[in-house]
Amino acid sequence: MHGERKFAPFREDGAVRLAKYLAHSGVASRRRAEGLIADGRVRVGGSIVTDPARDVEEDSAVEVDGKPVAPEPREVWMLNKPAGVVSTAREPGRRRAVTDLVQSSRRLYPVGRLDAESTGLILLTNDGQLAEHLTHPRYEVSRTYRVRLRRPAEAGQLRALRNGVELDDGPTAPAKVRKASARVLEITIHEGRNRQVRRMVEAVGNQVVDLQRVRFGSLGLGDLAEGRARRLRPAEIKRLWKDAADERGARTREP
Repeated sequence: MHGERKFAPFREDGAVRLAKYLAHSGVASRRRAEGLIADGRVRVGGSIVTDPARDVEEDSAVEVDGKPVAPEPREVWMLNKPAGVVSTAREPGRRRAVTDLVQSSRRLYPVGRLDAESTGLILLTNDGQLAEHLTHPRYEVSRTYRVRLRRPAEAGQLRALRNGVELDDGPTAPAKVRKASARVLEITIHEGRNRQVRRMVEAVGNQVVDLQRVRFGSLGLGDLAEGRARRLRPAEIKRLWKDAADERGARTREP
């Protein structure tokens, strides 16, 4: 099924660092896995381990919150998120979560977030390393949003967005802005702050009425219907890896 294969994170000696093992097992991103380890929620061979660099193997009996975990085949899905659906792996309240809309038995979690009222492209995966590369600021993977404004965009507002604006958590990087019509913009950023596009638009004196993410890196939403999801093909996943660049502009490689 789309080139399904097992993870191959292990060294020639059969070992891998614990945080990486958890990431490749679909538990969480590597950074989040380090937090789980620090919190004492991970056991190896029945004993709590708090060192994320601890070497483990496939038969090391790794558990998180008392449940055994093991590497599993990687999956990456693209979902066209409807409004009202939350971008979490599970929703404690009554609202649906993005994972409810994907037909997979894997432990998927969203790559970054879209706020509940926003729609469009969101990725879900059990590959923690890929998720980290796509969301960490140093890799500068772009996201493009189609934004409908409350009022027609003024030249000064466009100029401010393109130059970067001051938010309460610091200045943003310059955005790419294409004016589709008087009240519709396509805004491309490579940061992932909370509700960033909405806050940027408000900072220049306008307001977002509707926001849809239409592109994540090289991957476009295309004609995927709202509320529907599809599993990405190996070639698409390979392009996502190529989208990730470090702070020196050097390309990362798929493990």
